[in-house]
Amino acid sequence: MVLSVNIKLSARTLTGTLSGQNRGAADWGWQRLIAHGCHSLVLVIDPSTSQTIQVLEGHKANVVKVKWARENYHHNIGSPYSLRLASADTTGKIIVWDVATGAARCEIQEYTKPIQDMEWLWNQDASRDLLLAVHPPNYIVLWNADTGTKLWKKSYAENILSFSFDPFELSHLALLTSEGIVFISDFSPSKPPSSSGKKVYISSPHSSPAHTKLAGTGAKKAFNKVKILITNEKPNAESVTLNDCLQLSYLPSKRNHMLLLYPREILILDLEVNQTVGIVAIERTGAPFLQVIPCRQRDALFCLHENGCITLRVRRSNSNSLALPTEEQDPDQPAQELAYDLRCQCDAIRVTKTVRPFNMVCCAVSENSAALIVSDGRVMVWELKSNLLGPKPYHSCSSSTASPLYSPASFCGIPLSTQQRKLPDLSLDNMIGQRIAIDEESPRIQNQQEVQLKFLLTGLLSGLPLPPFVVRMCPPLTTKNIKSYHPLLAVGTSNGSVLIYHLTSGLLHKELSIHSCEVKGIEWASLTSFLSFATSTPNNLGLVRNELQLVDLPTGRSIAFRGERGNEEPPIEMIKVSHLKQFLVVVFRDKPLELWDIRSCTLLREMAKNFPAVTALEWSPSHNLKSLRKKQLAVREAMARQTVASDAEANNVESPMISLLQEAESKAEFNQNISAREHFIFTDNNGRAFHLTVEGSIVKDGVRIPPDGDMGSITCIAWKGEILVLGDVDGNVNFWDLKARLSRGIPTHRGWIKKIRFGPGKGNMKLLMMFNDGVEVWDTKEIQMVSSMRTGRNVSYKVLDMDWCSSDKVVLASDDGCIRVLEMAMKSASYRVDEQELTDPIWCPYLLLPRSCLVLKAFLLHQPWNGQYSLDIMQIHYSENKEIKFLVQEQLNSISNDIQNLLLDPEFQLFQRCLLVARLFGDESELLFWTIAAHYLYRFSKRKELVTPNGIEENQASPLDMCYDVLCENSYFQKSQIERVNLQEAKRTTYDHTRKCADQLLLLGQTDRAVQLLLETSAENPSYYCDSLKACLVTTITSSGPSQSTIKLVATNMIANGKLAEGVQLLCLIDKAADACRYLQTYGEWNRAAWLAKVRLNKEECAEVLKRWVDHLCSPQVNQKSKAILVLLSLGCFTKVAEMLYSMRYFDRATLFLEACLKYGVIEINENTEKFYNAVYADYARYLKMLNLKEGAVLFSTKAGDAGADLLKELCQRKEKKTTS
Repeated sequence: MVLSVNIKLSARTLTGTLSGQNRGAADWGWQRLIAHGCHSLVLVIDPSTSQTIQVLEGHKANVVKVKWARENYHHNIGSPYSLRLASADTTGKIIVWDVATGAARCEIQEYTKPIQDMEWLWNQDASRDLLLAVHPPNYIVLWNADTGTKLWKKSYAENILSFSFDPFELSHLALLTSEGIVFISDFSPSKPPSSSGKKVYISSPHSSPAHTKLAGTGAKKAFNKVKILITNEKPNAESVTLNDCLQLSYLPSKRNHMLLLYPREILILDLEVNQTVGIVAIERTGAPFLQVIPCRQRDALFCLHENGCITLRVRRSNSNSLALPTEEQDPDQPAQELAYDLRCQCDAIRVTKTVRPFNMVCCAVSENSAALIVSDGRVMVWELKSNLLGPKPYHSCSSSTASPLYSPASFCGIPLSTQQRKLPDLSLDNMIGQRIAIDEESPRIQNQQEVQLKFLLTGLLSGLPLPPFVVRMCPPLTTKNIKSYHPLLAVGTSNGSVLIYHLTSGLLHKELSIHSCEVKGIEWASLTSFLSFATSTPNNLGLVRNELQLVDLPTGRSIAFRGERGNEEPPIEMIKVSHLKQFLVVVFRDKPLELWDIRSCTLLREMAKNFPAVTALEWSPSHNLKSLRKKQLAVREAMARQTVASDAEANNVESPMISLLQEAESKAEFNQNISAREHFIFTDNNGRAFHLTVEGSIVKDGVRIPPDGDMGSITCIAWKGEILVLGDVDGNVNFWDLKARLSRGIPTHRGWIKKIRFGPGKGNMKLLMMFNDGVEVWDTKEIQMVSSMRTGRNVSYKVLDMDWCSSDKVVLASDDGCIRVLEMAMKSASYRVDEQELTDPIWCPYLLLPRSCLVLKAFLLHQPWNGQYSLDIMQIHYSENKEIKFLVQEQLNSISNDIQNLLLDPEFQLFQRCLLVARLFGDESELLFWTIAAHYLYRFSKRKELVTPNGIEENQASPLDMCYDVLCENSYFQKSQIERVNLQEAKRTTYDHTRKCADQLLLLGQTDRAVQLLLETSAENPSYYCDSLKACLVTTITSSGPSQSTIKLVATNMIANGKLAEGVQLLCLIDKAADACRYLQTYGEWNRAAWLAKVRLNKEECAEVLKRWVDHLCSPQVNQKSKAILVLLSLGCFTKVAEMLYSMRYFDRATLFLEACLKYGVIEINENTEKFYNAVYADYARYLKMLNLKEGAVLFSTKAGDAGADLLKELCQRKEKKTTS
C-alpha cells in the first residue's frame, strides 16, 4: 500500500490584533484580493474563500497605508497580470511588493515621518508604475514605483492630511489640508504642478441647519436652504471646526461632485457652484460615521459606522427632478436635493475598549461586497444579495419617500428580454437598475422587477487574541505515527483558551476554552492530548489558584488533572512530561515538586518540604523500554513453546508462571504495559544537579553533581542522546557530552537564557535558544551558532516563546500578537503563494506564470475552433508541460458554478463573454472597453433594423450609466444636465450662484428660465444693468441675418479679448454652438467643448466635435489613446476603433472586437478593409502561437488569407514533424 501523508510545513505568519496606527491601512483591489496592515506586516486575503494567502514582512515599523496597483492597461507578455501592492509605514518607508513571490520589488525611503496618504495614478497609458504619496508635513511626491525614482516633489503652505484624484480628469486633484481644501487643476505625471492650487475653506457643518430641530414648515424650508460650505475667505475660528472633517472624496458616479464626511453627516458638493446639494444626516440616536466609500456603477454610498455596522445608501429617484423650480410645491415636501435612502445594513459588532471597527473596503470590480477590518484582527466579508419582489405598478416609483429599486433592464450589454440566463449578483449594476427620472413621456421599462437588498456574511477570518502567548508543537513525526500525524501547534492565550492550529494550512483547527486565567504552559501527552496549566493573579500572601488540565483533543473533553488540588498555593512554574509520555513533573515556585502518572492521573510522589528548589528540569531521552520489549518477546516465545509441549508437561511445569505471563500479555494488548524506567535531571538555586529515576510508582534518588564554578544560576536544560545542555542567567551555555565525559562552556554574551530546545528528528542536534532580546540556533555537534535574531537589530518585535515545529523550521510567538513559522535561518516570513497548502482552491489567475495567465484568458474568451464551448484545457492542443496545464485547469475548476454555467451557455454572446472575463480577471481597461463596446454594438446593430421616419430612436430604457459622462447617449446626457442645473438653482443662495445657473441654462438652451434668473438681480448689485440688458438680449433675439452677424462678430471679438465664456454664450444664443465648440477647442477647453456638443448639437455636428477631440487625445503630448477609443465607440466608428487597437498592438482585443462587430453586422468586409482584417487575424494567430494554442493559431492564420499563409505553413510543418516523430 502506498501511503501519502502531507507533512509539508511552509513558512507563514499567524496574525492577531492590530495596532492603532494600522487604522486606514486596508485596500480591496482590482485583483479581487484584500490587503491590510497588522503591526509591521501586510496580510493578503482572498475574500471569496476567507483564506490568508500571503503575509508580507519587510517593514520595521507599523504599516499605515496599503494600496493595490491599478489594472487600467492592456495586459500582454510584456505587461503581464501581476500582484503589485504598495505599503507605507510610520517611518516614511514605502515598499512595493510582488505579492505572488513575497519579494519586495522596490523600496522607497526619503523622509522619516508617517505617510499620510498614497494612491496609484489611475490613467496608465503612459506608465503603469506611478505612485503619488503625501510625505508630512506638506509634500506631495510622485514616485516611479518600479525603480524607486522620484519624478518630482511639490510643497504646499498647509499640512496635507489626504488627497483624492478626480476620476474623470487626470489633471484634477484635491488636497484636504489642516485649514481647508486645495484644488489642483494642472496635475501632470511629467512635471510638478506650477501653481499652488485654488485654496478654499470649509465652514463647519454644525453651523448649518442640518442639526436644526424640524418644528414646522418654516424649519423644513430652512433645512433645505443649505449653507454654502466652500468659501474663498478664511472663516473665523468660532464657526469652523476643521478637524471634524474625516474624509474627502470625489464621486466616481458623476462628474464634478465631491463628498465631505463628518461624524454626523455626509455632505455632497457640486464643485461647479461650490455648494452643498445633498446631506446624509444621522438621527440623533444613530451611530456616527467613520468612513464612506462612494460607488461608481450606481450613485450609492457604502458607510461604516462607529458600532461596526455597514450601511448602503442609494440615491433616491425623484419623480419631479426635471420639474422647474418655479413650479409650486407642497411646503411640507422637501425641496430638491440629492437624497440617499438607506437600503440595507449589516449587523453591528460588540464594541469594547479593545474591539473597534478600524476600516472598511469595497470590492473595486463588483462594488457589491464590503469587508470590515476590526481591531482584534477579524475580517468580516459582507456581500450584497438581491431579492426580486416581482413586477410592481409603474406609478409606485413616484412616492415621496424612498423610491423602489428595480432590477436592471439589461445584462452584459443585452436587454433581458432576449437574455435567457441572468446572474443578478455579479456586480452592483447587475443587481439594481439605473436611477432614471420618471415622467409621463418616459417609456415604460419592460421585464423589470422591484428589488430588495440585504447584506449576507459570506466570510470571516479571526486573528489571534491579545498576547502574551505560549506555544508548544505536538510530538514530532516518526515512522510509527506517520498514518495519523498532523502538524498541530497549541497556543495558550492570555484569556485562558488554547488554540490548536494546523500548520500545513495555517488554519485554526480548534479553539478550546479551558482555563479562567492566563495560560502559562502547555505540554503534549500524546498526538491527541495535552496538558496545560494556568495561574491566577496572586493574592496578598502570594498564593494563587493553579489550574492543570488534561485535554483530549478529538472530543474536547477536559479534566482537572490534580483533582481538587490547586486552591491557595504557590504558583506552578513549569510542567515537564517524560519522553515516553508516562510521567509528569509539576514544579512550583516555593513548594516541592510533584510527580504524577499521566496514564492513571495519580500522584506518585510529593517531595518533602526540605526538597531543593528547582530552577531547571529535563527528562532524559534514555529509558529501558527496549529491554522490556525484549523480555516481553522472550515471554511470548516461552508461551509458544509451552503450547507446543505435551499436555502433561504443560500441567506439571510452571503452570502458575504461564498464567501470569498470559495475564501480562493480555494487559499489554490493552496498552496496560508495565512502566518503563525513566529518569530526569534538575538543578537547584546553588547550581547543583540532581538525578532521579522513576519506575512504576517508585522514585529513586540518583547521583548529585556539584555546581560548575563558571556557571551562574541554571535556568534551563535540554537533553538529547548523549548531549546535555545547560543555560544560565548570565548567558553561558554548558555542553556536556555524557558518552565522552567532556564538558565545554560557551558565553553567548546575551544575558538570561530563558529556554532551550533540541530540534526533532534522529541525529538532528540543532539547538534553539531563547533570550530576552531574541533567539539563536546552535549546532551542538560543532558547538557553533547557526543563525541569530535580535530585537531592535533584525526585527522590531520581542519574542515571548519559541519551539521547533519541524527539523528545519522554528515557531516564534512575539509581542506584536503574531506567531511566525520561520526557516532555521530566521529570515523574513514572506513566502511564495504557490507553495502554500490552501484548504480551498482560489480563483486568482495573477498567481499563474504570465504566459499561462494569458493562455487562461484566451481560452475563456474565445473558442471558435470548438463546436461546443469547453472548460477543460486538457481537451485542446496546448503544447505545455503537465504541471502548468494542471495549474491552469485548477484555476478553471475554481470558477463558481453560476459563472461556469454562464460561460458554457451557447447563447452567451462573444462581447458578453469578454465583459464577464474582464470582471473575472479584474481587468479595469478591458472592463471599461467592453462595457461601452457591448452597449453601442447592440444599439448600432438595432439601428440598422429599426429606422423610423423620424430618425433613429434611442433606447432610453437602458442608457449608458452617467459614470461614463460624455460617452452616454446625447439625449440622456442632456436630461441629466438639466436635472443638475435645476438642482443647483434650487440650492442657490448668493448672486454668484444665480449667475452660474443662468449661464448654464443659456448654454443648455433653457432661455426662458435664464431670463427669469437674470431679472432677479437686485438694483443694488453692480451687475444689475448688465444682467438686465442680457435678459433683454436673450428675449428679443431673432434669427434674422443682420442680428446674427452682429452677435457673431461681438462674440468673436469677446473671445479674442479673453472673454471666452461670454463669447460662447452669445454663440449659443444664435444657435452657433458648433462654432462655440470650435472656439473652446482652440483655447484648450476640450472637456467643455465635448459637454456643449453633447447638450446642444445634433448627432452629425456632435460627432465632428468629438472626432477633433479624439485627434487631440491621440497626440503625443496628451497620449490618452484609451480614452480616444472609448469616444470613437460612442460614435459608432467601429472600423476606426479596430485600426487604433491594431496600431497600439492590442492584437487580442482588436481581433475579438472585429469578431463581435461582424457577428452584429455593424461592419462589413470589402476590398478596402479585407487587407486590414487579414493583418489583424495574422497577428492574433502569431500571438496564439506564442501562447502555444495551436488550434487557435491555425484557425486565425487560415482566416488571415495571404497574410497568414506563411504562419499556417509553419504550423502545419510542425504538426507533421510531431506526428512522424
